[in-house]
Amino acid sequence: MTPFTPSSDTRAPIPDHAGARLDRIASAVATLAAEERRLHRLGLEAAERRCREQRRYWEFLAAVFALDGAGAASPGAAADVTRPPDWRGAFGIGEERS
Repeated sequence: MTPFTPSSDTRAPIPDHAGARLDRIASAVATLAAEERRLHRLGLEAAERRCREQRRYWEFLAAVFALDGAGAASPGAAADVTRPPDWRGAFGIGEERS
C-alpha cells in the first residue's frame, strides 16, 4: 500500500520510546486528516476513502498504544492481570483533605 503522507508510511519502524511512538502516530493521524480534507475538496472520493482507511488504522494504533501510559502495549511488555487496577487515587478515596 502506498502511503498518502511520509509520516503514515507503515514500512517505517515504530519508535521504541513511548513518547516518540505517540508523537509519530499523532503526526500520521494529523497529516492524514489534512490530506483527507484536501481530497474531499477535490472530489476524489476513491482516494478520500483509501486515505480515511489509513487514518483509521493509525487512530487504532493510537488507541492501542495509549491503553497504558506505562507502555504495556509495547512489544515484550506483559500486563499484570492478576491484580485489578487501583481506582482509589483516581477518585480521591483514601486521601486526606486539608
